[in-house]
Amino acid sequence: MTFAKHKFLFISIAIITVFLGICSSFFLPEKYYYDANLIALDPYNEKGLIGSYPFSMWFYENSNLNKLSYPLIALVQLTIIFYLIKKIGIPRIFNKLYLRNLIMWLSLIILAVYLSIPSKEFINLIYISFIVFIFKSSIKFNLKLIIIFLMFLFFGAWFRAYYALIPVLAIGISGLIKIKIHNRVFFNILTGLLIACFFSLSYGFIKGKFMSEGAREALNFKRLGREDSQTLILSPIKTDNFIGESVGIFYGFFSVNIPVNGLKFFYKPQVLAFVFWQLILFIYILYNYSQCLSQPRRYKNELWVFHFIISYFIIQGVFEPDLGSAIKHKLGVLPLIYLAIYYDQNLLNISGKKNRYVIKI
Repeated sequence: MTFAKHKFLFISIAIITVFLGICSSFFLPEKYYYDANLIALDPYNEKGLIGSYPFSMWFYENSNLNKLSYPLIALVQLTIIFYLIKKIGIPRIFNKLYLRNLIMWLSLIILAVYLSIPSKEFINLIYISFIVFIFKSSIKFNLKLIIIFLMFLFFGAWFRAYYALIPVLAIGISGLIKIKIHNRVFFNILTGLLIACFFSLSYGFIKGKFMSEGAREALNFKRLGREDSQTLILSPIKTDNFIGESVGIFYGFFSVNIPVNGLKFFYKPQVLAFVFWQLILFIYILYNYSQCLSQPRRYKNELWVFHFIISYFIIQGVFEPDLGSAIKHKLGVLPLIYLAIYYDQNLLNISGKKNRYVIKI
C-alpha cells in the first residue's frame, strides 16, 4: 500500500520545519529571544497561574522545558504542534499546487521562527487547538457554540484579556447573516470594527483611557527609538479622543491584515516576505468567508469559524503593537486559520461524503 501523497508532504514539511526550528537559535538575531529569555529565566520571579507572562513562566518551569536548550525546545514544541494539526486533519488536496496550500505550507514553515523557543504563542496555539477539537466534535451545534464562547471568555480571564471580546464580536457579526446586502463581507467587517470602537469608547468612558490608547499606543511610545521599534504600529493621529481612537482602531486593523505600510521596508526582504504572507492570507480568508456567506445553511458550522477569525483580526488591530508580533500572534490561532483555509474539505466531520464542490485555487 503506497503512502498517501498529501500525508507524505505534510510529514516532509513537518521535518523541514523542525529542522529549521532546531537550527534557528544559531542564526536568528538576539531581538527574537527577548521574550523567550524572559519566560525561560523568569529573572524577577513573576511566575503564576493568571496572566500570559506569569503562566508561561510557570508552565515552562513546571514542565522543565526551561531546563532544555533551545534546539531541544524546538524539537519538542514543533513536534507537538504538528501532531495537533495532524489530529485536526490533513486534507487530501494538501499536496496540490493550489494557492491555499502555498499559504499553509509557508505558515507551517514560519513556525520554525516564532514557535521554536519558549513562547506564549505555544500555549495559545494549544488552547486554540482544543477549541478546534470542540468544533470537530459530535456535540449538538448550539451546545458546541456555548462551550466555545465560554472557552474564549475563560481564556480572556485567564491568559489574554482581549480574547474575551472575540465571542461578543462574533455574535454581533453573525447577527447580520439574514440581512440582504450586496457586499456582505465588507459590511460584516465594518460592523465588527464599529462594535470594537464602541467597546473601546465605553471602556474609555469608564477607565479614562481608550483600549488602543492605553495598550498599543502607550507601549509603543515607550519603545520609540529602540532598535526593535522600526515596525511599530502607531496611529497617525492621537488616540486620546473619540475620533482619534476610532481612526486608530481602523488603522490598526489595516496595518495587521493589509500591511501595505510595511512596503516602506523594501530594504528588508524578511519584512516584505511577511507583509505579502499576511496580505495574501487575509485576502484568501475573506474569499473563503464570502463563499460560506453565500451558502449560510450549508456552511453553518464553518461560518462560525470565520466569525471568530474575523473577530480576532479586528481585535488584533486594536492591541497589536508592531508588524513583527502580528505574525507571531496570528500563528497563535493557526488551528482556526487552518480550518478556514480548508473550509470545504470536511475537516469538521459534518458529513462522511466527499465534497463535490471543491474550489481548486
